[in-house]
Amino acid sequence: MELPVMAREAARKGIDLVATGDCIHPKWLADIQKYASDDTTVEIDGTSFVLTTEIEDKKRVHHLLILPSISKAEELAERISPYGNLKIDGRPTVQLDGEEIAEIAHDVGALFGPCHAFTPWTGMYAYHDSLESCYGNMTDKIAFLELGLSADSDYADRIAELQDLTFLSNSDAHSPWSNKLAREFNRFKVPDISFEGLKKAILRKEGYKCVLNVGFYPQEGKYNESACIKCFRHYTLEECEEIDWKCRVCGGQVKKGVYDRVNELADYDEPSHPDHRPPYLHTLPLAEIIMMALGHSSINTKGVSTAWNKLVDRFGSETAAMLDADLEELDFVDKRIIDGIRAFREEKVIIHPGGGGKYGWLELSG
Repeated sequence: MELPVMAREAARKGIDLVATGDCIHPKWLADIQKYASDDTTVEIDGTSFVLTTEIEDKKRVHHLLILPSISKAEELAERISPYGNLKIDGRPTVQLDGEEIAEIAHDVGALFGPCHAFTPWTGMYAYHDSLESCYGNMTDKIAFLELGLSADSDYADRIAELQDLTFLSNSDAHSPWSNKLAREFNRFKVPDISFEGLKKAILRKEGYKCVLNVGFYPQEGKYNESACIKCFRHYTLEECEEIDWKCRVCGGQVKKGVYDRVNELADYDEPSHPDHRPPYLHTLPLAEIIMMALGHSSINTKGVSTAWNKLVDRFGSETAAMLDADLEELDFVDKRIIDGIRAFREEKVIIHPGGGGKYGWLELSG
């Protein structure tokens, strides 16, 4: 996870703007500064970076901050450092609540909102029933809500207080390679690829906006359905209440799933998408789609690698091949791969939901 590697792999993926993450960690910030051409510009071989950090508050809730410049990241670090040790973790834990973090973020000109808001351990809705409960007087300054791997627009748009917010479908990257980097991403209409351009799109100013969210099916998440964290037996919400959240098989704790939590919070029986909400496309990294289509056990097989490279070389990036290319133009790869890409574009897959800490999984129909 070094900036030049991330830049190279992002280009192969088809991503023009990458979040740095962890930008108030001293060593990572020094690395960012090394590649910066000025206070606001970090670009490597055509891939641009925007400074971001994730911060954990004293209630364990995670917040995402998007910053305009290196100097503002330094200012944020100075403001936050009295409340936590910035050196020991890329995502600092600080003795501040959500409102206090939001006040500091606003002061330094950062865009902010809750990270992976529905995740049952560290998401905002794990500890709060509303945005105001978390952000208090700063609620009207929230710029976005990050859906993360655990939710999509259909889940979040059942909650009335989220109607005006832009949804971000990006999620953490745990390696720079194409099957992990930008597993989820956003497609924006922007005036230029910069913090200011991104800000206009997130705030939907001057006609700029998010035009597509791309991410996993929420059912793939580790905590989609309520389930035991030991044996992974799934339960309905009614069953959970009957057994007092103790597994009737092994006695383990049953963790409330995102699906049930959304039902608790929901104002609408069905998603109510506002006019500004873009489509949400559920998919997987291209290598995983190829692996499933060919019936291989790993994305690292020769067959998967060969097909992935052919597609990326032909269309210029993974995103172009996966989302934008006409299916008729893919006739130089195995027909099963074409059928697999079509199935994800048309969202015709079989879903096996996760729960209790165990990921769900997908299979191609037919």
